[in-house]
Amino acid sequence: MRLGVKNPGANAKMRIIMSGGGTGGHVNPAIAIANILKEREEGAVISFVGTSRGIENKLVKAAGYPLDHIEIQGLRRSLSLSNIKTAFLLISSAFKAKKLLREQKPDLVVGTGGYACYPICNAAAKMGIPTVLHESNAIPGVAVRMLQNKVDRIYVNFEQTISRLKVPEKAYRVGNPLRGGFSDITHDEARKALGLEGKYRFMILSCGGSMGAEPVNDAVLELMRDFSSKHPDVLHVHATGALEYKAARAKFEEMGLDKCPNLEFLEYIYDMPQRMAAADVVINRAGAMTLSELAAQKKPCILIPSPYVTDNHQYKNAHALEVKGAAIVIEEKNLALGSSEGCALTREVAALLDDRERMRKMGEAIADFALLDCADLLYDDLLKNVLKK
Repeated sequence: MRLGVKNPGANAKMRIIMSGGGTGGHVNPAIAIANILKEREEGAVISFVGTSRGIENKLVKAAGYPLDHIEIQGLRRSLSLSNIKTAFLLISSAFKAKKLLREQKPDLVVGTGGYACYPICNAAAKMGIPTVLHESNAIPGVAVRMLQNKVDRIYVNFEQTISRLKVPEKAYRVGNPLRGGFSDITHDEARKALGLEGKYRFMILSCGGSMGAEPVNDAVLELMRDFSSKHPDVLHVHATGALEYKAARAKFEEMGLDKCPNLEFLEYIYDMPQRMAAADVVINRAGAMTLSELAAQKKPCILIPSPYVTDNHQYKNAHALEVKGAAIVIEEKNLALGSSEGCALTREVAALLDDRERMRKMGEAIADFALLDCADLLYDDLLKNVLKK
């Protein structure tokens, strides 16, 4: 019997280690999968592994799971002294990962990408512990590419990801596990709950990312000034992100937009499932989790991919939707801020809201990217093809 796998006939509690870090796009799927396993495996003991610097320290602890640290960092593509430290950490992290695995004796290790998941998944696979990966993005990340030959199963969100793996036979599309609420409320129910019925014809929801992005916030400010503020039947709600709120808010007030009752300018949106459900058009970055949420709610969307992420994966995610007619994509370099013809975002929003048929078709097209039974698909496959229960 493989190390870590208990007798399926015994009533022992399953022990699971989750790992994924660097960005919320890696950590949030790990938390969602952990929640699925916790719900379906009575008494499951679940812990996380990440670095001491990553966003997992905030998100995992908020989700109520314990977090162990293994220090690792990404490899720089240019010549850098940092790569010497990376080489040292690769060696030391391997020893720490093996020690942790011997102490915790997990039945299953799950990695969701990012360099933080490499040491524990690599060590687990070598020790014969059932190990799986989940890749949210259209293009497999570095950690997934490095681990693909070693793990037992690779769960993917995009169908096209499978053809980009060297071991496509290990891959199985399950979609993205979503945070609660994104498939539980309809457009009409959300509008009623927010008091929008009979008050606004359309709602625009826009976000600059969880931490914020100045080019996106600036584009939205131009959109608010040149379009939304001039259409009182349009409610426009924008979240700037934490780091950019103060500066963006100052610009918002300088433009006199704080005097427009149909404009809401926030740092963060805490009731995102309800707000997104009520929206007619969503403007956002193109992280994999965001796209899955948009697909679950069949939302026409305008995507501004972040150009600052590894392998430009947000653009590749967005492009996968664009070619199917499921999204409008505007790269940051093409926003045309301050243009005499108006910002590209303003032009696209105005044209889209004036074309209900196009909005309907976009909603139908993006719905094809949603797999709402992700939890069932993933859990059933784990039992049958990984844990062999």
